[in-house]
Amino acid sequence: MLFRRRRKKPKVLIFGLDGVPYGLIKDLSERGVMPTFSSLIKEGVFSEMASSIPEVSSVAWSCVITGKNPGEHGIYGFMDLRPGSYKFYFPNFNSLKARPFWEEWDNLRSAIINVPGTYPARPLNGILISGFVALDLKKATHPADLVPKLEGLGYRIDVDSSKGHKSKELLLNDIDETIDARIKALFELYEMENWDIFMFVFTETDRLMHFLWDAYEEKGSPYRDRFLEVFSKIDRTIGDFLKRVEDVPLIILSDHGFERLDYDVNVNFLLQEEGFLKFEREDPKSLEEISGDTIAFSLEPARIYLNYTGRYPKGSVREEEKEKIIERLISLFDSLEKDGKKVIKKAFRKEELYDGPCIESAPDLVLLSEKGFNLRSTLRAQALFTQSDAFTGKHSQPDAFFIIKKADRAYYVPQGMSVSEVVEVIKKFLGDRKV
Repeated sequence: MLFRRRRKKPKVLIFGLDGVPYGLIKDLSERGVMPTFSSLIKEGVFSEMASSIPEVSSVAWSCVITGKNPGEHGIYGFMDLRPGSYKFYFPNFNSLKARPFWEEWDNLRSAIINVPGTYPARPLNGILISGFVALDLKKATHPADLVPKLEGLGYRIDVDSSKGHKSKELLLNDIDETIDARIKALFELYEMENWDIFMFVFTETDRLMHFLWDAYEEKGSPYRDRFLEVFSKIDRTIGDFLKRVEDVPLIILSDHGFERLDYDVNVNFLLQEEGFLKFEREDPKSLEEISGDTIAFSLEPARIYLNYTGRYPKGSVREEEKEKIIERLISLFDSLEKDGKKVIKKAFRKEELYDGPCIESAPDLVLLSEKGFNLRSTLRAQALFTQSDAFTGKHSQPDAFFIIKKADRAYYVPQGMSVSEVVEVIKKFLGDRKV
């Protein structure tokens, strides 16, 4: 009798470090702080990777998990406006217009843990525990019977960032407690079943660097050792984890980079000063108090929307006026300087960044800042340039990182790849179709 060898199921293991720049990983690996990463880098593929524009986690992780740009998946920021209004809402997993990669291989069992933008959890072949922004652990967990186990581990969806505004010591303690509980969940959940797709994201790194980037750059910082210990702990955890798993393809990546924060740049303040944005009262509480004379407004982070007639209740801009207004805005942003330094690297038209069925809801312009400038869209700013009392770090766009371990270096990694191309690499391991 002729027996046919059964084909081995494809597998992939993915670790994410939210907001960690290529340069920091390179530095800490070379200095011995992250020996596991050092070995992976020396033996495998290590490359810089461009984030999304805008370079925020909700957008970037949506690109990572779908392989699509925002014009296809529909997520442009943490907040958006409800159609036909100036009312804010928070897009969530149900707002995502493209399928995450694990749903393309629904015959493979998946564990998707702490990926931002996956709340509320929805059914899949396996388990899903949502990352931020998630409001309720029960709604963030599938299947629901995992909730008691997570509660028993002291699992938290996110760090309590409010503590960073009170004390860096309090924040560091909360980061330690949150990451320790997450690590316990990592090992517990992996041992529960033989997963085919396992994706786990550390989001504590983003919180750490918003408040304590200076502890990395300044050798004399009293918090430097504790900053480095967070990365050492993640490195040890991944090293211990890899000893327990079979030899499967491994990807480690971040969604965007980080850098020093010098100034917040309040874009809506600038638009008001230049007459593009007007309100019905001097101290507006929300965009709902916008004046019908408004030409353009900004949503976080530095997404510029024209106030079109027919699209917004108080719209004033006709379609035929669009091009001249955009040219005026680009000229304004291109000329903006602080202390002789250019503030805006580029103002992108939406057609330069996005394509797909969701492009109609895209911002008309998206601003990318020069180093050190953090673009904000608050309505309460009293000056164009302000400095944060708490934050010392900001997101950066060109310098996310991407690692594939030694055994998998034959797989094609695009030069100058972006977060939207990660799924193409995953397909090399799982195949282009279901098996």
